[in-house]
Amino acid sequence: MLLATITVAQVFSGTYSSISGLIASYKYAAIIILMALESASLPIPSEIVLPLIGGMAAAGEINFYAALVATLVGTAIGITVDYMIAYAVEKEIFYRHMGLFHVKRSSVEAFDSWFLRNGAFAVFVARILPVVRGLISFPAGFAKMPLKKFYAYSMAGSLIWNAALMAFGYKLFSVSSIQAAFVAIGALAIVLYAVYHLSMKRIRA
Repeated sequence: MLLATITVAQVFSGTYSSISGLIASYKYAAIIILMALESASLPIPSEIVLPLIGGMAAAGEINFYAALVATLVGTAIGITVDYMIAYAVEKEIFYRHMGLFHVKRSSVEAFDSWFLRNGAFAVFVARILPVVRGLISFPAGFAKMPLKKFYAYSMAGSLIWNAALMAFGYKLFSVSSIQAAFVAIGALAIVLYAVYHLSMKRIRA
């Protein structure tokens, strides 16, 4: 477990350099782009990005609250892309091309079924679940969920998720060395990955 955490932390070290360099150059525009890509189901893990943004805020490189707003703007853009694609395209057509979004058909089908059982509440809960947060936008689009309700539940969940992980990073980088922070974020990612698997088991049940 410790070895896995250290290995993940080493990967995060390189990721941190890339993200911090991007944000240092383009500030809040970079945060918006990163979170838009993450929320549009592309492989940009918010479990890494958000704590690192919080860490940069702790270092005084960006403002915490402005960065939080930027993450929410990016989130809104990303979920809109996925929702509109699902809204406009038939399920089977989408399923034939979903490899473009780097998601598995089984995962989307599980979320689709879960959405039909739980409605708007599923959108809120999914946005605070790790790894697959963006997937719920597809079932919502398939079901042509009213946009006001979709945004309300999606952004409420996203606010909780974004603020919590940013606050974690802010606190961590305020009191820890960079090396210790990487190990802690690595441990967090492993825990969230375990939560993801448990969540998917419940959703598929």
